[in-house]
Amino acid sequence: MKAPVVIRPAGGRLKGLLVTVVMVLALTLTACTASDPLAKQAAAGGNKNYIAGDGSVSEYAEENRGEPVEFSSKLYDGTVVDSSDWAGQVTVLNFWYAACPPCRAEAPELQALYEKYKDEGVMFYGVNVRDPEPTAAAFERNFGVTYPSFDDRDGEVLFAMTQYVPPQAVPTTIVLDKQGRVAARIIGLAEKSTLDALISDAVAG
Repeated sequence: MKAPVVIRPAGGRLKGLLVTVVMVLALTLTACTASDPLAKQAAAGGNKNYIAGDGSVSEYAEENRGEPVEFSSKLYDGTVVDSSDWAGQVTVLNFWYAACPPCRAEAPELQALYEKYKDEGVMFYGVNVRDPEPTAAAFERNFGVTYPSFDDRDGEVLFAMTQYVPPQAVPTTIVLDKQGRVAARIIGLAEKSTLDALISDAVAG
């Protein structure tokens, strides 16, 4: 039986091999980034401090919705809200902050949908990930937003929703079904007609 042959590249060949491996890895990572808009934005850097998202919509079939969302947190007025209180009601959570341009663009449409569905028992909550109360309140006055928001500067709600809300992907809008499970998600600007249909489906369900 022959002993195994061990090939030891000379210094130049070894260096060339390492360069080749690094290039392949770099190309692989670049390809992944190119096909992932959120990753592309993160890699680009810049000073906007948020990832706008691409408006992608995810709907989850009932059998794939997992366990109800669980968290307890404070609204800006100090009221403590527990997600268990939403049992039997469809709930919409919108992650936002005042200086985020897509958040400003979608605010009037979210308010319009809140007014449309509030008599059907649909709950709307903002989840502000960055602003102190005066800044959040000024935004709500400017855009006529009347549903409440969580002060989530400590990341409590975001952490509870981390499976569905990518860090810094603001805005993100989540629709919870009547059991408190995630039924749908929009990453990025929420188109009114799309969110309207998602809420309607959750109410019908």
